[in-house]
Amino acid sequence: MVHHSGSIQSFKQQKGINISKSEIAKETSLKPSRRSLPCLAQSFAYSKNLSQSTSLFQSTESESQAPTSVTSVSADKAEQVNTEEDKKDSVLKCSFADLGDFCLALGKDKDYMDESEHANYDRSRLIKDSVPKDSSESKTRLSKNDMNYIASSGLLFKDGKKRIDYILVYRKSNIQYDKRNTFEKNLRTEGLMLEKEPAVANPDIMFIKIHIPWDTLCKYAERLNIRMPFRKKSYYTDRRSKSMGSVQHYFKRIKKWMAQNPMVLDKTAFPDLENSDCYTGPFSRARIHHFIINNKDTFFSNATRSRIVYHMLQHTKYEHGISKVGICKLINNGSYIAAFPPHEGAYKSSLPIKTYGPQNNRHLLYERWARWGMWYKHQPLDLIRLYFGEKIGLYFAWLGWYTGMLIPAALVGLCVFFYGILTMNASQVSNEICKATEVFMCPRCDKNCSLQRLNDSCIYAKVSYLFDNGGTVFFAIFMAIWATVFLEFWKRRRSTLTYTWDLIEWEEEEETVRPQFEAKYYKMERVNPISGKPEPHQPFSDKVTRLLVSMSGIFFMISLVITAVFAVVVYRLVVMERFASFKWNFIKQHWQFATSAAAVCINFVIIMLLNLAYEKIAYFLTNLEYPRTESEWENSFALKMFLFQFVNLNSSIFYIAFFLGRFVGHPGHYNKLFNRWRLEECHPSGCLIDLCLQMGVIMFLKQIWNNFMELGYPLIQNWWSRHKIKQEIQNASIPQWENDWNLQPMNIHGLMDEYLEMVLQFGFTTIFVAAFPLAPLLALLNNIIELRLDAYKFVTQWRRPLPARATNIGIWYGILEGIGILAVITNAFVIAITSDYIPRFVYEYKYGPCANHLGDGENCLKGYVNNSLSFFDLSELGMGKTGYCRYRDYRGPPWSSKPYEFTLQYWHILAARLAFIIVFEHLVFGIKSIIAYLIPDVPKHLYDRIRREKYLVQEMMYEAELEHLQQERRKSGHPIHHEWP
Repeated sequence: MVHHSGSIQSFKQQKGINISKSEIAKETSLKPSRRSLPCLAQSFAYSKNLSQSTSLFQSTESESQAPTSVTSVSADKAEQVNTEEDKKDSVLKCSFADLGDFCLALGKDKDYMDESEHANYDRSRLIKDSVPKDSSESKTRLSKNDMNYIASSGLLFKDGKKRIDYILVYRKSNIQYDKRNTFEKNLRTEGLMLEKEPAVANPDIMFIKIHIPWDTLCKYAERLNIRMPFRKKSYYTDRRSKSMGSVQHYFKRIKKWMAQNPMVLDKTAFPDLENSDCYTGPFSRARIHHFIINNKDTFFSNATRSRIVYHMLQHTKYEHGISKVGICKLINNGSYIAAFPPHEGAYKSSLPIKTYGPQNNRHLLYERWARWGMWYKHQPLDLIRLYFGEKIGLYFAWLGWYTGMLIPAALVGLCVFFYGILTMNASQVSNEICKATEVFMCPRCDKNCSLQRLNDSCIYAKVSYLFDNGGTVFFAIFMAIWATVFLEFWKRRRSTLTYTWDLIEWEEEEETVRPQFEAKYYKMERVNPISGKPEPHQPFSDKVTRLLVSMSGIFFMISLVITAVFAVVVYRLVVMERFASFKWNFIKQHWQFATSAAAVCINFVIIMLLNLAYEKIAYFLTNLEYPRTESEWENSFALKMFLFQFVNLNSSIFYIAFFLGRFVGHPGHYNKLFNRWRLEECHPSGCLIDLCLQMGVIMFLKQIWNNFMELGYPLIQNWWSRHKIKQEIQNASIPQWENDWNLQPMNIHGLMDEYLEMVLQFGFTTIFVAAFPLAPLLALLNNIIELRLDAYKFVTQWRRPLPARATNIGIWYGILEGIGILAVITNAFVIAITSDYIPRFVYEYKYGPCANHLGDGENCLKGYVNNSLSFFDLSELGMGKTGYCRYRDYRGPPWSSKPYEFTLQYWHILAARLAFIIVFEHLVFGIKSIIAYLIPDVPKHLYDRIRREKYLVQEMMYEAELEHLQQERRKSGHPIHHEWP
């Protein structure tokens, strides 16, 4: 340890840093965690491979000018391009002797001494993590993640050296070759390297392979402020965690003897992902000596290279004109037919992965994530993020979190349902209905309907009790609190992911103006307050006018949905009497169930037909608004699609929950639609059974349809494409980029459809959950399938999407919060109005046998069914019958002073319903607010770590720059100051 401290002191004295002996004594060795090993491995290998990395840097210029199969840029133009940034390029040729000294400083000590902090910092408070022993097998797998898999998969230019970062596809028969030639010429001028190759299966298809050289990568990485690793992280802890070390060690020893969780992924099957535990900073060519660059081919990840190339494709002109720019417009006008980053190879291998390891990251994702046999395993989120980008990684993280949170909700809902099953036979209400053999119900239609005994609805009464029992209120409150806990803990989970994925300080770069917006308003400019540059501006009056027109379109579509629901209601009224006089005895006896089931199926067909029109209308209205940026366009489009589909799916459910049977009148004075069709009334056992049927059928059928369209349809299309290729060519091998071309492209709206499906399901799970406690269970089962289905689709059936970055799930979080608020209101109304909970409660404590005294073992609901049914004189119907029939309402009997008027009990029940709604909403909203306040968005330990790391980054960047300047002064012969400035 003395020798160790002496080496540190001598090193700092060489660098001109004065340090006391007490400060040296405070320094202790820091052992890294397993995730920090790649960063350290790079820093150690730096000194050993210094000559190799120097040659790599020096060969950059020759590589960027290497000839390709396409006509390259002329020497004069290349010289002109290079002279534009001679000063910046000269920085790239920094002294590698200095770079070597700096890297030796990072990895000099074998105990991973951290030289990045100020000398006065107490290193005894750094967490010491043990270094696990990696097997040779894991090291072999890790080595395959460099350039080996790229070479083996053929994702290189014809020279076998330059990797393919992007693919453009066009048809030779397309006549717009002038635009393509200009566009490709400008791409080469920007620094990209292009190579053309015809398709094997179709001679009319031409592929353009794009490679971005090192110089261009550095230039655009600096321009886009891409953060890159420059030093391993040092963890910070407090004294309490230090004192808890022995306790944690004891629990770790106990955990070793416990059985391993089968859901946890095998960590040895995944390589250590680079940059996962390193300090990062915005890349700068002037400070290239700060960053850990072991291999320039793998320094920038695959996703980063593709993202930079796409940025260049989006900002390259193809014609003269302010709006003639971007690959998207070239695809829209048919110059190109596709543009996509290539997959990293095949997702299947004839060699077993346990023995030979994964061939590439796509193969690893398929075997450890997308395979159906891995349905119970946790997701490898870091690898998903590495391959597909942060935006898709956050989607799968949110979907996995939502699926996991559905487990307690499904269990509680199942318990409520089983509670109904166990207590069904003891239900006083259903028993009274089943025993009412002498009670006749009034005819429920004007024609062909006869008197029915009350006990004929015995089965419906028992089924209704399964969803309307004592646990209904508890479950509604539980689900309202569950929605809040789900959203609050997701914010904590998101903050952890953004920290792990180095997105804390990442802000979406200043978005460029959409070409459509620029073409429309290029004559009206104003200075951007952020960039200080003039840009197109949309006048306020024009913006308001377009928003009003767009809102009018939204209201028109909503009114169209309401019209469709009204048409279904009319259908129910028309066929109600038809089913009542049906010849088939089963339909005649259960005509109301047959009416509801047929109406649900017809309503589902209408929903799916309207969905086909919604997307086009929403697309048209969003373009009519001319959003300024792509994010504004996506948010506006997503909000319209959600409003359309939410109203489309839930309008019929709202009708059944709050309007069915509420305005029917009473026998002898029924309300009729258009003075012709009598309004439908609820079943003698209540309207809740109709609501459950509506929700269950729509939820079940929609999930089946969505799963088929997401996986079944792409599978059929891809199978047909492979079938045609096999017929055209027999034994020719097809390169990877052509296999990707034959896959289905990702939806043009990206993840909007995926989020929309899950958000609508979240609405089904929470809004009417009081009427259907099995909704969380159905959602859980669907999500388990959906998770692997989406994984299988992304890995095997779709072309690789652009690895985009994001820090959150966008506008969808606000929509989820709105659904959570709406869920509290709707559940309060369902319990108060749709179910019989409030009438039973009022009867039990006001009108029942327990009203004035304790029951002493007597059932307080005894006589409830008879009390809830009113009398009507059959002689007034003109059917030639005498006596009395019963109907569901609280009206005076024919012999009262005010026959068929609402009784006092009706007003008591109405007041109790209103009071319950107010109390329920205030209680649940209060609990939700308290929970949201008590759960911070960022965990305390993470908040302290983020602040600590910001401080350390500033210190390390300052120290590294100081060392570099001192080395420059030493080279130039200037005196060196040996004190901190």
